[in-house]
Amino acid sequence: MSKILHSPPSLRILSPNSIPRDPSRDLSVLSSPISCPNPAISIFKKLSSPGKFNLPGKNRVFRAWSQEGPLQEVDDSPVSFELEPIYSESQFDRVIAEAQQLEESVIIVWMASWCRKCIYLKPKLEKLAADYYRRLRFYRVDVNNVPHKLVTRAGVTKMPTIQLWKDSKKQAEVIGGHKAYLVINEVREMIENEDTL
Repeated sequence: MSKILHSPPSLRILSPNSIPRDPSRDLSVLSSPISCPNPAISIFKKLSSPGKFNLPGKNRVFRAWSQEGPLQEVDDSPVSFELEPIYSESQFDRVIAEAQQLEESVIIVWMASWCRKCIYLKPKLEKLAADYYRRLRFYRVDVNNVPHKLVTRAGVTKMPTIQLWKDSKKQAEVIGGHKAYLVINEVREMIENEDTL
């Protein structure tokens, strides 16, 4: 029975000298090429040094050379995070209060299901959330699913609006009416400058 291995797209190149040498796991001593009946595992056919892979751990260094270059180590940081939805005013107040208690900032993304720019921007914001997952929490609010009173209280007039909340107050916001990469850059700048707010 063969297993299909999926590796995340974020890989880090290691220099050959940084790899600990263990003669019992040296793949260069094997003489037969890797054979795999499953064509979906074509990555193994690219290896110039044949061998068998044992993958019990999550962050394992593989001792093999590929045609592309030196070894690679898997980076276990997330690629993207789904923005956690907020469905009510009481939930919004709870999120803001928890952030204040933990002395953290939160990003609130105000969007609508009918807004094309919101739909296009959402996966890019999820990738940004992965970049800051240890530092900030990201939430989304669909303005059609919450009371209008909450939308007015937050001062949202256009979609998408991305706000930074700290100490139970809105500190900064970006209105995403232009190209996605510009919006993401502005949001990143807003996050990086949160300490000066």
